[in-house]
Amino acid sequence: MPASGKFDIDNISKLARIRLSASEKERLGKHLETIIQYIDHLNQLDTSGVEPTSHVLNVQNVFREDEETQPLPKKNFLALAPASDKGHYEVPKII
Repeated sequence: MPASGKFDIDNISKLARIRLSASEKERLGKHLETIIQYIDHLNQLDTSGVEPTSHVLNVQNVFREDEETQPLPKKNFLALAPASDKGHYEVPKII
């Protein structure tokens, strides 16, 4: 954001590859300015004593032992397909 506190909504919409009408630019520009002010407020917080994290919750992987089981019958899956023939899924021909 430039030092003046303003931003170029035309440039942002161009970067986002969206076309905005004049009324949308005015309405969304106000929302975007509020968001940018809030982010600027967050940037002013002292986070020097905060450990960097990749997730807000303490996440750990839970693995189970692999167990060999009997596979489910193929007919169960083929029954869910929109079309099947000779024990295979039928899909549109693509060349």
